[in-house]
Amino acid sequence: MGRDSLRQIRVGTDGAEFPYHGPGGGMLKLESFAVGPLGCNCSLLWDPEAGTGVVVDPGGEGARIQRRVAQLGFKVQALLHTHAHFDHVGATRELQDLWQCPAYLHEADGNLIEHLDMQTGLFGMASVPRPETEHQAHGERREGLAVLHTPGHTPGSCCFHGAFDQGQVVLSGDTLFAGGIGRTDLWGGSSPQIVDSIQRHLYTLDPGTLVIPGHGPATTIGEESIDNPFVRK
Repeated sequence: MGRDSLRQIRVGTDGAEFPYHGPGGGMLKLESFAVGPLGCNCSLLWDPEAGTGVVVDPGGEGARIQRRVAQLGFKVQALLHTHAHFDHVGATRELQDLWQCPAYLHEADGNLIEHLDMQTGLFGMASVPRPETEHQAHGERREGLAVLHTPGHTPGSCCFHGAFDQGQVVLSGDTLFAGGIGRTDLWGGSSPQIVDSIQRHLYTLDPGTLVIPGHGPATTIGEESIDNPFVRK
């Protein structure tokens, strides 16, 4: 998708309490905005009571991400990634070095993170510094977020589900978009896997769950399960 379709997402619907809470016991805060040449939606998630949070998919513009975190006033505990395509990890090493924090990625995307130059070369983009990553796995919790392993777009694609003051939210990476799904013709992609992942792990969430995809505008699980032309419930 082009950058024209991307917008800063500061979701603001009425919410109720759900099972996942921040380390301080309160509801998490969320802010998302597009970064980098391909407009990856980078998300900042923090617990104002604990003063800690995470950054999901720092795809580029590391200085901009750093400034916004400083304005919000929380300490970054970790960098989380929905997958290892270059446009989702473009600023990871820069921010990892700055904040001295771990960067988490599913181990099935290890080959992709090792070959970032191959990725950027194919798309004619500038090289991306390779971060040092640690493994994340399905069912783990990171700062109040549940990790969902949703292979298909890449072997290690993951989504992150949590409760915020806006209600339930899932960060779907490039697995599920508003009116679309992630492409499966790149390294390790699988059409049957992405359909299974969406139907088994995403469409089983509450229909009111807000979906913040890796690119483009937000949507809801209910809307996509009914109207998405590629995968329906």
